[in-house]
Amino acid sequence: MATLRFLLERSPTPLGEMLVVTDEQGLLRALDWGDHEADMRKLLRTHYRSDAVELRETRRASNAMQAMLAYFDGDIAGIDAIPVQTGGTDFQRAVWAALREIPCGATISYLELATRIGKPLAVRAVGMANHANPVSIVVPCHRVIGSNRTLTGYGGGLHRKRWLLEHESGYRQGRLI
Repeated sequence: MATLRFLLERSPTPLGEMLVVTDEQGLLRALDWGDHEADMRKLLRTHYRSDAVELRETRRASNAMQAMLAYFDGDIAGIDAIPVQTGGTDFQRAVWAALREIPCGATISYLELATRIGKPLAVRAVGMANHANPVSIVVPCHRVIGSNRTLTGYGGGLHRKRWLLEHESGYRQGRLI
């Protein structure tokens, strides 16, 4: 069993403490919230089953952290350039890749997402993959809503999902919220 060594950064945001996990090459491995740290650590263990995961806290801001802070300051497109490396299954990674193609400020339904990956009958599986996304915001699971256009589950809480969508929509339309 190999040990994967990742760096853990913490920063305040308008939505609470943000956790950013990168590897030694600067690839984003996880992004979550301070009040969900235990869940994030569990998810990392699940995604990298064959390897031990060691998190080392650092105060040096990675490129990913800098881009995330810029996102909260209004540079919403900057997150598109953050390099990401995830574990997960082939199916999950296909869902996460499709999520990154949803433009800032736009939303799609779980059915539409399932259709985009060529699995229109896999709506529930797409929802589960969305829930297992270790890199929230950058892999924008918050942009997936119910078929009836209502906000549905978000691991960080619906209040965060609502804020993120309003934040992105405001900047996309050229106005501040």
